[in-house]
Parts: sequence; C-alpha cells; structure tokens
Amino acid sequence: MLKKKWLQKEKETKKNSGQKASTDSVVNSQWLIKNESSSIEQRMDDLLDTQVDENKIHPSTIFSKHPAQDYILSSEFVQREFKDILKEVQEYISERYSELITNQELEDAKEQMKRYIHQYILERKIGVKGMETQELIDVLYTEMAEYGFLTKYIFGKGIEEIDINSWQDIEVQYSDGKTVKLEEHFESPEHAIHVIRRMLHVSGIVLDNASPAVLGHLSKNIRIAVLKTPLVDEDIGVAASIRIVNPQSMQKNDFIQSGTATGQMLDFLSNLIRYGISVCVAGATSSGKTTVLGWLLTTIPNHKRIYTIETGSRELDLTRFQEGKVVNSVIHTITKDSENEKQKIDQIKLLDMALRFNPDIAVVGEMRGAEANAAQEAARTGIAVLTTIHANSCESTYRRMVSLCKRAVDMSDETLMGYVTEAYPIIVFCKQLENKQRRMMEIMECEILPNGTRNYRTLFQYVITENYMDEARKFCISGYHEQKSNISEGLSKRLLENGMPLELIHSMKAKEEAVL
Repeated sequence: MLKKKWLQKEKETKKNSGQKASTDSVVNSQWLIKNESSSIEQRMDDLLDTQVDENKIHPSTIFSKHPAQDYILSSEFVQREFKDILKEVQEYISERYSELITNQELEDAKEQMKRYIHQYILERKIGVKGMETQELIDVLYTEMAEYGFLTKYIFGKGIEEIDINSWQDIEVQYSDGKTVKLEEHFESPEHAIHVIRRMLHVSGIVLDNASPAVLGHLSKNIRIAVLKTPLVDEDIGVAASIRIVNPQSMQKNDFIQSGTATGQMLDFLSNLIRYGISVCVAGATSSGKTTVLGWLLTTIPNHKRIYTIETGSRELDLTRFQEGKVVNSVIHTITKDSENEKQKIDQIKLLDMALRFNPDIAVVGEMRGAEANAAQEAARTGIAVLTTIHANSCESTYRRMVSLCKRAVDMSDETLMGYVTEAYPIIVFCKQLENKQRRMMEIMECEILPNGTRNYRTLFQYVITENYMDEARKFCISGYHEQKSNISEGLSKRLLENGMPLELIHSMKAKEEAVL
C-alpha cells in the first residue's frame, strides 16, 4: 500500500513538472519571438532614420549584424525588374562614390561598394523576385563594377571615348584630344566578348551570332557600339566604341580657355536660341557637336518649355532643382525600337508629339535619316529647333539635310533646299583639328533674299595662320577667331519680333577684335 501511494505521488510530481516545463518553454519561445521582432523593428527604424549626410556614414555600420533579418525584410520589399534596379544603383554609385570604382588600389573598395549597394536597396525597400538580398547585392556588384581594367576608364574623369579595336588593342581618348593606347588588354577574344556582353546587359541588349552588330548604353551618358564575329575575325574577338558624353559639365569659360570659341560667339548663339531662332550644329564625329548643343541648352531661361528627343538612350539632363523643387519646364523623350512596327517609336513620331506639347524649343539629338524632314517642318512652324548633323562645312550642311529629307519625301532638291534654309537660318560648324584641339570653325547665316535667292553670310570664323611641328615633334596649329560680318536685316527684324531688346540686337552686331 505504501509503495502504491509512493508511485502515485511520483507520477503526479512528474506530470506537474512536465506541465511546468512546457509552460516555461512556451514562455521562453514567446519571449524569443518578441525579442527578435523587437530587434527587427529596431533595425527598420534605424534604417529609416538614416537621413544624415551619406558621406558621414561609415560603411561598417550599414550591414546588419543579423543576416537572417535582411532575408525577412526582403519579403516586404517592392519587387522590380533587375535591369531597372541595376540602372538606378549604377547611377547612384557613380555619382556619389565613383572613387570606389575608378581607384582599384583603394583598400576594401569592393566591400565598401557592396555596403553602399546594400544601403540603397534597404532604404528604398526594393528587391527582385526569386533573389535574396545578398544574392542581389552580389549580382549588382558583378554587373556594375567588374568590367575588369576598363572599369576605371569608363567611370573616370576627362575621358570621352574608349575604342576597342581587338581584344588586345584598346585606345582611350581624353577630353583634351589626347589619345593613349593602353598597355592593358583582355585575356583572350572570349574574355573580351564576355565583358562586353555584361555591359550590354544593362540596356537589355543581346550580343550573339544572330545579332552581331548592336548599340546599347551603360547609363544616360555612356553609349556603346559593338561588332563581333562573323563581322570581325575570330582572333579579334570584338570591336567596340564606348562614348562618354557629358555636355552639361562644360562651362562657358571652359570653351573660351580651350580656344574652342570666344565669349562673343557663345553669347551670340545663346541669344539666338533664347529668342526663337533655330540652330543646327554640324561637324564630324568627335568634333564637339553634342557638347556645344548641351551647353547652349543650359543657358535657356526656366520659363521656356523644352522638349528633347534622343535615340535609344538619354544623354541630356536639363531638369533644374532649387530647394528640392523643379524650377524649369523640360520634357525628355527617347525613341523605342521594336521588331513590331506598331510598337516602334522613332524620332518622327516624337516630333509629331512635340507639336502637341507646345514647346518653345525642340531638341533633336542628331539628324541621321528621314527625321530631318520632320525636324525642318517643325522649325518652319515657329518652334526653335536645336539639332546636330554630320557634315564637313556650314554650306554643305544644307545639302546634307536635303539628302536626308529625300528619304522621307519625293520632292525636288530646290524645293527642299528652300525649306531647310528657311528652317535653319544659322549653322555652326565644329571641327577637331590635326592636333586634336576642337574649334568652332564657322558660324554662318543663310539669308533668303526677296527674289528667293540665298546669300551665305559668314558671321564668325576661325582663321588658321600656321601649321608646324615643334622641337618635341608635336603638331601645332596657330590661329584666331574673328567676326566677319553682321547678321542680316531680315534676321534682326525677326529677333525684334520675337522679343529681343533693340539694344541687345545692336550689341550682337558690334565687332569684337580678333582673339589670337
């Protein structure tokens, strides 16, 4: 009997102990969950409160001490396309932390860049479906930064073009005109193709045997043109041209100091655009056309409405901010290519839309084909059109326009010549000289006389006085800019009607002494 009672008591004791242990376990689990949840909430608060100067953030404070939390947070992120996130992060890093890309000797550059990428993703709560946060960071870093030795040149300062002639022959052209053949090169033809494909991935372009000639972009101001086999030999691997265009970086004084143009010439062109006169900037590749066009657009007053049209990728960025608010009026558009003609949006369609947006100034990045006819039609409606074209002189620019217009319409050369000279009374011709210096060679007005004949008036001109080799065997060119004649009475009248003060018209006619 005593044994039975003892066994019953022991059984009850174990039962009570089990219930207590179970209760304690539940309490402990609830405490852990609550504590972990509190930790996550605290981490989110810390991230959302990170509104201080980014330059003062130490990279070591960005990563969470608990990677599992980042995985949990990623499920709450907005899911977006990888290519869109890549483009945003690339521009973010290149604008704020470009040294991490360009200076490969910087200690912990790779880890620091990954931390800033991580920061960007967490602060904006963005992600890609099917990818964990750390995986997304790694892929973004690889796509953006790992272009091998080319990386520091692509994102470096003062570089305008990278020419890849073959996997082992690469040249870099600097903004001062200097061209340097690099000692560095790819490891093999296959390696070159692999790196170039990674660059093209940013713009969603595929380089393969079905598409061996492609155009793409790395960012707003970096364009890339590529050729691969069978268009080039297999032992070449790939041929590519990477152009870095940053027209907004040039200031008026930069043009003057480099000898590209005089202050009077630049003010003259700026005033023409401001008061509704269409201008075409002509020249060969690397002559500085886009740079001149970009600077002119920075001089447009905020109240003037600008509508830009560019092909494939956007290089111009004309929106101005003051205290976080947009103060000017700009519409940026780009063409959209497609195998489906109904979905294809070319410059002609965008020019047609431009007229419906009532712009003061329409910008056609470059006239290459039939859009030249649509552009001259728009210019003859009273809108100021600013554009560029490939040509080898001011006068030949009009003939080039005619040949492009004929791709769109079946009209006589004489009729089209009348249209284009009416549309663009001012032509600017830019040239890169033998010594790689850029010069605004001529500004010309085409005056249409009452009887219909045309009078070509050279307003400004660069006069070359001597070409020679110095003691160091460096090619030298001496010359100066001078004003040759004044604008016509017809153009003066038009400027007056468009609101230009009479005093300013008189000052535009005042001659400036030659600048040697």
